[in-house]
Amino acid sequence: MTPTIWRLLTGRAFAAFATALIPTTLTLAVVRTGSAGDLGLVLAAELLPMLLLLPLAGVVADRHPARRVVLVADLARAAAQLGTGALLLSGPVRIPELAALAAVTGVAVAFGNPSARTLVAGVVPEEGRLRVNARLGVANALALMAGPAAAGAMVLLVGAGWSSLLTSALFVCSALTLGGLRTPAPARSDAHAHFLTELRAGWTETRRHPWFLANVVAHGVWHLAAGLLLTLGPLIAVRSLGGEGAWVVIAQLGTAGMLVGVWLAGRLRVGRPLVWVAVASSLQALPLTAFALRSPLAVTAAALFVAMFGVGLLSPLWETEIQRRVPPETLGRVGSFDTLISFAARPLGLATAAPLAAVAGTTVPLLVAAVLTAAANLSVLLLQDVRAHPGRKAAPALR
Repeated sequence: MTPTIWRLLTGRAFAAFATALIPTTLTLAVVRTGSAGDLGLVLAAELLPMLLLLPLAGVVADRHPARRVVLVADLARAAAQLGTGALLLSGPVRIPELAALAAVTGVAVAFGNPSARTLVAGVVPEEGRLRVNARLGVANALALMAGPAAAGAMVLLVGAGWSSLLTSALFVCSALTLGGLRTPAPARSDAHAHFLTELRAGWTETRRHPWFLANVVAHGVWHLAAGLLLTLGPLIAVRSLGGEGAWVVIAQLGTAGMLVGVWLAGRLRVGRPLVWVAVASSLQALPLTAFALRSPLAVTAAALFVAMFGVGLLSPLWETEIQRRVPPETLGRVGSFDTLISFAARPLGLATAAPLAAVAGTTVPLLVAAVLTAAANLSVLLLQDVRAHPGRKAAPALR
C-alpha cells in the first residue's frame, strides 16, 4: 500500500468515526431536556440542506480539486461540532442554536460527499479501486459499530459536550490528513462555463447512463424499504420475538454481516459487478419478509445478516463501477444524484412507516416493500449494460 493510499484510508476513517458519533450524541443531548419534536427539528435541520445542495455540490466537485473541497468540508464540520460542544457545555440545551449548527453540518456533508468520491478516483489507479473501496467500506462498518457505543459512553461519563468536542477533533484530523493529498486537476472542458450550464450538463450526462439511472431508482426503493424496516423491525422484535434484547441481537448480527461483506468484496474476482450489485440489493427482501411473517428469532437474525452482507458486498462494487464507467470530469455531478436519492429515500421510509402501520398493520407494508425491493433491483438485470463484462473504459462525457 502506497503512502498516498494509506493517507486516504486514514483520513476517511477519521471522518467515518466522527460522523458515526454525531447522531447518538445529539439524540442523547436533546432527549434529556427536550422532546421528540425538538430532536426531529435538529435532525431535519441537517438533512434538508443536504438534499437541497447535493446537485450543486456535484458541480463544485467537478470544478475544484477534490482535496480542497474535502478539506473545507471537514473543517466546516469540525467548526460546527466545536460550536455544538461549546453550546452543550455552556448550560441547558438550546434547540434553535443546535439546529443552526446541524444545518452547517448538513451543508458540509452535501459538498464533501461528491468530492470524497472523486478524491478516490483521482488518487487510486483503476486496478486498485475495488480493494481501496472495500477497505473504506470496512472502516465505515467499524465506525457504525463503534461510534454509537463510544458516543453513548462519553455522554454518560463526561457529557454530550465533550463527545462533540472529540468529534470536532476527529474532523480536524481528517482535514489535515486528506487536505495534503496530491490529486490531478479537474478535467474540465470549459473553465468559464456558467454554473447552471454545468448543472444541466451533469444531468444530461446522468441520463446517458441507463445502467446508472436504473440502479439509482432501485437503490432508492431499497433505502425506502430500509427506512420501514428500521422503524417497524424493532417494534416487532420487542412485541413478538423476545423483547429489546432480541432487537439488539438482530441488529448486531446485521452489522456483522455488513462487515463481512465489505471485507470480502475486495477479495473476490467479480466478472460482472453490476449483476452482483443487483442480486445483493435484492437480498433486502429477506428480512422484510421475515419480520412481516413473525419468523423465529434465529431465522430473522439470519435474514438480516444475509441482507447486510449483501449491502457490504455491493457498496464497494457500486462505488468502483461508478468511478470506472463515469467520465472523471462529470463524476461529481453524476454521483451526487446517487447520493441524493439515497439520502432522500430512507428518511421517507422512516417517516411513513408509523402512519402505514397504523392504517394497514405491519405485515402488509413490509411484504409490499419486500416485493418491490426484489423486483426493482432484479429488474435492472434486463439491461445489457448491467450484464456486460467490465472490459471497456468510460465513454467521453457529452460537452
